[in-house]
Amino acid sequence: MDIIGTLAKELEVGRGQVEAAVKLIDEGNTIPFIARYRKEATGALNDEVLRNLDERLKYLRGLEERREQVLSSIEEQGKLTEELKQKILDAKTMVAVEDLYLPYRPKRKTRAGIAREKGLEPLADLIWMQLLREPLEKLAEDYVSEEKNVASVKEAIDGARDILAERISEDASHRACIRKLTMEEGTISSEAKDETAESVYEMYYHYEEGVKKCAGHRILALNRGEKEKVLTVKISAPEEKILRYLEAKVILKENPVTSPVLREVIEDSYHRLIAPAIEREIRNSLTERAEDGAIRVFGKNLEQLLMQPPITGQVVLGWDPAFRTGCKLAVVDATGKVLDTVVIYPTAPQNKVAESKKTLKKLIETYHISLISVGNGTASRESEQIIAEFLKEIPQKVQYVIVSEAGASVYSASKLATEEFPEFDVGQRSAVSIARRLQDPLAELVKIDPKSIGVGQYQHDMNQKHLSEALGNVVEDCVNRVGVDLNTASASLLEYVSGISKALAKNIVAYREENGAFRSRKQLLKVAKLGPKAFEQCAGFMRIRGGDNPLDATSVHPESYPAAMELLKRLQVKPEEIEKGGIPGISRKIADYKALAGELGVGELTLKDIAAELEKPARDPREEMPKPVLRTDVLDMKDLQPGMILKGTVRNVIDFGAFVDIGVHQDGLVHISQMSQKFIRHPLEAVSVGDVVEVKVLSVDLAKKRIALTMKL
Repeated sequence: MDIIGTLAKELEVGRGQVEAAVKLIDEGNTIPFIARYRKEATGALNDEVLRNLDERLKYLRGLEERREQVLSSIEEQGKLTEELKQKILDAKTMVAVEDLYLPYRPKRKTRAGIAREKGLEPLADLIWMQLLREPLEKLAEDYVSEEKNVASVKEAIDGARDILAERISEDASHRACIRKLTMEEGTISSEAKDETAESVYEMYYHYEEGVKKCAGHRILALNRGEKEKVLTVKISAPEEKILRYLEAKVILKENPVTSPVLREVIEDSYHRLIAPAIEREIRNSLTERAEDGAIRVFGKNLEQLLMQPPITGQVVLGWDPAFRTGCKLAVVDATGKVLDTVVIYPTAPQNKVAESKKTLKKLIETYHISLISVGNGTASRESEQIIAEFLKEIPQKVQYVIVSEAGASVYSASKLATEEFPEFDVGQRSAVSIARRLQDPLAELVKIDPKSIGVGQYQHDMNQKHLSEALGNVVEDCVNRVGVDLNTASASLLEYVSGISKALAKNIVAYREENGAFRSRKQLLKVAKLGPKAFEQCAGFMRIRGGDNPLDATSVHPESYPAAMELLKRLQVKPEEIEKGGIPGISRKIADYKALAGELGVGELTLKDIAAELEKPARDPREEMPKPVLRTDVLDMKDLQPGMILKGTVRNVIDFGAFVDIGVHQDGLVHISQMSQKFIRHPLEAVSVGDVVEVKVLSVDLAKKRIALTMKL
């Protein structure tokens, strides 16, 4: 199989680009490193294309390996013909290879296998050839044998029929056609095991839809309902069409002796062997496709969440709301350092509102707090009302933001949080996390297992290994796109840097604690177990501000320092200018990139990246993202009226719409049909997590706590 050619065709890129990317991956280079620093080799393939290439490369290599195993197994059995070999070599998917291997796969004892052991295959062959003229019962008498445990004529015929049923079911072309017919024309349906029981699956109590039309989120919902024993799910195929197809393939000519038997065999083969197997395969295929779609949506949501712009230069009060145990507060300075923690009890059952306001007033005056970050969990609504009321009573200009606290409790109870704040309890740690995730979402959220961040759907029902890998890749891409400050980054953040493992991240922090701040990137080579390869992969993504070399504060890779220095020399600019905010208009001063790149000994794309970086050193890509909505007042759900137009923040995007926080504690749903005037296939075409959008209230259901919104203004 030409893997390179297949990848080039699938990804719609040049063969040379694929060859270069595969070579770089095989040499142990990471995707972020290849995307950023090997643009000349790959023709500037971005990280998304490279991730897809890497995933497909693994699949195609796995397919090639399986193909070899199958060919070897059939050859060992002495049954490999040239025709079969060619079919296996031409198979494009794992399913096609397994279909062809099915007749030769070592089996557990089957009815057909037992019949073969009794010597009934010759009788099956005679029926299969369809040339018989005398009654089958008469012919079967010759196969009745006490020695072979065939007690009667009926038993002999039944055994022959079992052999033929298995033969029909193992034909790869039959399976491929039946699978296609079932996918194209079959239906998937569900029924309730107990119709009187109330559950979230009520819409699936009497549900039926074409297999090919069933959306991924419905597949995952049906799977969960079945797993929880609320629903029974089945796939119905176009049975008559399939049986007629099998008859046309098996019954070559009408024969009064064999045709009736073969029709019974076909029905048995389909109902007993083919249909259950095809249903399993299709359910698995639908689930896999639904999971892939859900993981893609989860990944996109996670990326948007991680890439939310940091709120810098402000002292933030983190507020972890609660009832009985009180609201935990943590004051965090502009660098993320914890200045103070306290517990107040403004909510039920204690309702110490006046005392709590007094504490808040003192904290704001003492630490000059300008922003309050409120978690959106239990008692968030009550806390928000108290905060909004309090802000009207004080002279200082203080605003608040409702932030998703998904994963905060997971982090606060983790080993990592215990190591970071051994003297704090879980509530205090949670309040710190809520404050810091507003100051720098990326740096704080990397401490939490991506699956616990709560921006997906059905994440607990899918392949956890695949989900973890995909989300880990998203975090890695985000961290490397932004870059990290080598002297302040936590081990949790460093372990996502290209080429840095968990162990190396801890070693970097240990070296920093022992030897003080890094003065240059070269010092990384003194870190235990960090060799030249890891240095090559990570150095460009590490930033050192105020170090020995101004280029260390940029994303220019150390391997390009000579070219960057020569460029500065030719432009008559001192390296120190980089630290003063960059060199304006540098890209306009280069007349011919291609010629200059040749003179400097770098590629043209690399030179363009160097010039852009020197113009705006360490530019944070998150600056372009929408800023959080800052509030000073609060709305109640009962204040909402149809037709009201509000600003809100997209909290989660799912297959059928998006949930938008409009400041009433209960997120409203914008259904996909209400997102755009033009047709869109998926909500991600219109919105992303973190987007600030204008919405109109369509309806409010106070009893069910449901808000329907529209973006069609």
